[in-house]
Amino acid sequence: MFLTREELIELTGGRRPSSVCHWLDRQGIRYAIARDGWPRVLRSVILIHLGAPSAAHEPQLHLA
Repeated sequence: MFLTREELIELTGGRRPSSVCHWLDRQGIRYAIARDGWPRVLRSVILIHLGAPSAAHEPQLHLA
């Protein structure tokens, strides 16, 4: 559902939460800050942002 910390580091090139957030801000990618200070980014948001055709096929959570 969310990118892992390692995936965020690989995607952004940043090793600190602040540098990862800075990169995400510059790219216009929305995220939430977790209690540990690291951003949480939905995998589907990144797939859509990068134009991946499989983004629409990712499982969706439906809450009743």
